[in-house]
Amino acid sequence: MQADRLPPHDLHAEESVLGSILIDGTAITQIAGFLAANDFYREINRQTFEVCHELFQRDDAINQVTVTHELENRGLLETVGGAAYLSHLIEVTPTSVHIEHYAKLVHRTATMRRLIGAAGEIAEIGYNDDPDVNLALSEAEDTLFGIRQGSQNRDFVPLSESLTPYLEESSPLDQIDGEQNTSPIVTGYKRLDDLLVGGLQRSDMVVLAARPSVGKSMMGLNFTLAAAKAGFKVGIFSLEMGREQIAMRLLASESRVNMQQIRNRIQSPSEEDRVINSIGLLSDLTIYVDDTPFQTVAEMRGKARRLQITHGLDFLIVDYMQLINGGARSGREGNRAQEVSEISRQLKGMARDLHIPILAISQLSRAVEHRTSHRPMLSDLRESGSIEQDADVVMFIHREDKFITEEEWNKSNPTAPYPRDRASLIVAKHRNGPTDEVEMRVRDSFGVFEELSFQTAPSKVLSSNPGAIR
Repeated sequence: MQADRLPPHDLHAEESVLGSILIDGTAITQIAGFLAANDFYREINRQTFEVCHELFQRDDAINQVTVTHELENRGLLETVGGAAYLSHLIEVTPTSVHIEHYAKLVHRTATMRRLIGAAGEIAEIGYNDDPDVNLALSEAEDTLFGIRQGSQNRDFVPLSESLTPYLEESSPLDQIDGEQNTSPIVTGYKRLDDLLVGGLQRSDMVVLAARPSVGKSMMGLNFTLAAAKAGFKVGIFSLEMGREQIAMRLLASESRVNMQQIRNRIQSPSEEDRVINSIGLLSDLTIYVDDTPFQTVAEMRGKARRLQITHGLDFLIVDYMQLINGGARSGREGNRAQEVSEISRQLKGMARDLHIPILAISQLSRAVEHRTSHRPMLSDLRESGSIEQDADVVMFIHREDKFITEEEWNKSNPTAPYPRDRASLIVAKHRNGPTDEVEMRVRDSFGVFEELSFQTAPSKVLSSNPGAIR
């Protein structure tokens, strides 16, 4: 009888995971991206891991002393077996080197237990005998899909791996040194870099916002290419696009070949040469992509810290903020606006902890579309005024041709040319410098913003810091 069988579990692997963390607190960075407390079968092991993970989130030291102290503060020390149990965990773990192997065993058995639970839920759906068979099948599929989504171990992947389908042999990724770079991250736009006093500053949270289809993700990828070409190590959390789509966009941008032509493999000989050369160049850049669709800031922080420790990380892009999962705690405490406020604060904290600029791409509210002037304002930041408060720099992309047709433009502006493929990158907030805007030309077919020559126009400067360097 199945009722007499214990669910799959591996207590030795659970103890070895915890022992590895107590031996070497930094080892948790290797498993934080895929192992959760509820993956542990034994309750005391689950509680101990929760404490270790909480210390990790606070960036506190993790060792036998700190874990003992935290368990005691929570009134759980005696429940888990006291300090003697923590000593036992260390004794049964010879080394922390194999923590990832132990963690995968724990995660696998947890997935099997979830599968058993799902079987019970699916059986219950069948017993309910719903007259709508399609609805019942959809519910059963959703139950299994939830397990599959939770069991996927997705993490940062070198961009070169997403480019391999386009070549029989891809260029090897250069070995990455461990030297820390403290200089600002260049954006690839001289006027913008000058405005930001050298580029995107370390520990800054930079928000890039626009309405849908205006080009905020495209601009983020333009920043990515410029930074990587300058030798910086770039990470991308893409919650909307898959890594193959990002690779395709970067390839079109670098080769200046229409994205649709690349996708359909319809290119002239000269375009094909440019695509092949661009694949070689992109494969040598230190760009890492994580396309996990549902993540919390805590999960992203763990992955980013691990990437920084193992390969280095100078610049991080999050695309986009409103798709970040606020977590169960935020969902219980209030509405989505409060949730986004907490996400914003956590992203700013992550930028400071990792000492890198974080470019957080964000949606704007529909208020832009309903005003006579469609130029975005800080109050248009969607769902939370906390984004404006937390951000060190807020930039908007404004494209008038997205809001008004050429015919409507000519009626109201008979002497001015229609701003086709023109964009303004508006620096609306700059905590440590001036605000202004940079005029751009947009090449949508291959995903590129090109900076236009800047003509001094004092009336356009919106600086809130008159003494700042320009």
